[in-house]
Amino acid sequence: MKFFVFIILYLTSLSSIYAESTSPSKGIIATSNPHASKAAKDIIDKGGNAIDASVAVQLVLTLTEPQATGIGGGAFMLYWDESTSKLYSIDGREKAPSKVNENLFLDKNGDKKRFYPDAVVGSQSVGVPGIIKLLEETHKKFGKLPWEDLFEYAINLAENGFSVSPALNSILGYLKPLKEIEPAASFYFIESPEGIKKPVPVGYTLKNIEYSKTLKRLSKYGSDDFYKGETARLIIDSLKNDNENSKMSLEDLKNYQIVWREPLCRKYRSYNVCAMGPPSSGGLTMLMMLKIFESFDIKSMGPNSIEMIHLFSEVNRIAYADRAYYMADSDFIDVPVEGLLNKSYLEERKKIINSKSYTKNITHGYPKGAEEFEKNIDISKPSTSHFVIVDKDGNAVSMTSTVEGPFGSHLMAGGFILNNELTDFSMLPELNGRKIANRVEPNKRPMSSMTPTIIFKDKNLFALTGSPGGTSIINYVTKSVLGLIDWSLDPSEVTELPHYMNRGNYTELEKNSVLENLETELESLGHPIKIQNKRSGLHVALKKDNGYIGAADPRREGLVIPIN
Repeated sequence: MKFFVFIILYLTSLSSIYAESTSPSKGIIATSNPHASKAAKDIIDKGGNAIDASVAVQLVLTLTEPQATGIGGGAFMLYWDESTSKLYSIDGREKAPSKVNENLFLDKNGDKKRFYPDAVVGSQSVGVPGIIKLLEETHKKFGKLPWEDLFEYAINLAENGFSVSPALNSILGYLKPLKEIEPAASFYFIESPEGIKKPVPVGYTLKNIEYSKTLKRLSKYGSDDFYKGETARLIIDSLKNDNENSKMSLEDLKNYQIVWREPLCRKYRSYNVCAMGPPSSGGLTMLMMLKIFESFDIKSMGPNSIEMIHLFSEVNRIAYADRAYYMADSDFIDVPVEGLLNKSYLEERKKIINSKSYTKNITHGYPKGAEEFEKNIDISKPSTSHFVIVDKDGNAVSMTSTVEGPFGSHLMAGGFILNNELTDFSMLPELNGRKIANRVEPNKRPMSSMTPTIIFKDKNLFALTGSPGGTSIINYVTKSVLGLIDWSLDPSEVTELPHYMNRGNYTELEKNSVLENLETELESLGHPIKIQNKRSGLHVALKKDNGYIGAADPRREGLVIPIN
């Protein structure tokens, strides 16, 4: 229970910075950390483009937002190349080591392990990281500035230090196992003369010399260092020091490759909404919901009306029910994408919805092309980071990156956190005699909820959106699309909307919002209600008057910088 308590308390931590850009500019930068936004602006000012700036952003976020993201994790990127009018979808998701098996998270009795800390903490949860390979490959194809120039801001910040933010300080207070695991314990905690370890305080200048050394190697040798060289050795040493029987090997690192996948796009009203396909469940689940919403007059419903909350909740439950059975790494199973998005199938699923009352039981459907699987056992937690960038030439990036749970596996190598991404697989490999699609398998990518999204109008760039937040990401992003298209909201209005959703068991209403006043009325419709903190981290850019405006979610510490 302590793990769930610290998550709740973490979500209540105060945001220190909120920024928006309301006057259209040639381009826009919106990230979850002021240093990351400034690093991107620095690159753009030097003549770099959106891809160059993305490299600089991710390198800085690794340092300043280690609880959420880092080069020891994975990412999905959508990239719009304005000169060729082409959208690219790049999969830098982590992979399971080649020596794992589907019983990875079962104990000696064949029962699933306790999620935290048993499954999360330590080498067993670490997937082969993909971010550095993603950044290098996209830079080789699209970047303008020299690779080494993109590292300067992050190296200087690591060596000179950055001010610890409220969010970083807050979560450290609730990660008891992290206090006992070196080198993270000595790095993120200060021991008092009485022997009590306390998190580095807000405002403390935190330096990371080991990370600066890693950055210098990467700037000189590129991904070869990370996957074959000194950094690779540091990663394997960290895993072996935790457990000499660690599954990941140098061969796993050497063999890692990103995947250039086809973007998953569908029309929503007169717009073309594009996202990541599998192994992300985010884009597919979102598009299922949007295609159902399309037959409703969403525009006439107030964003915070009982009618909208009820409908959103019911559509959530329909899409999440199918997600749990049919979505996983498409390199390993046949994800029935076309079946799930089929108009007739969704029309049939829509019949479940009763506008007057909460539907008691919603289970999965039977889309064409689906294999028979059992329900995924999903216990992923809300972490992750997201950013959007549109450069002066109209090139655009929407990228979501993660180390999975707060501080990943709690292990460090070369000054950065190693992910716990393998816990995004189902904890159980099978149930009721049937295999689970998202079970652990060697070299497989775990299913993700990350939903970087780009929207087009008449084949032109219209908006970018995305968010962190675990399995809630899909709902955050879906509602942002409704806000931009159906309610014609500006980015700041979209990010300020209070959150509601239902991922299968109960309807969640955001704590300390106007939604709390609707609890009784929703309960009268049959909704089981939970009032919860919902810490989204939306970053939204919108084309307006031949320029771009943007916003960063007020629940986090983001900064928006216009590009002129």
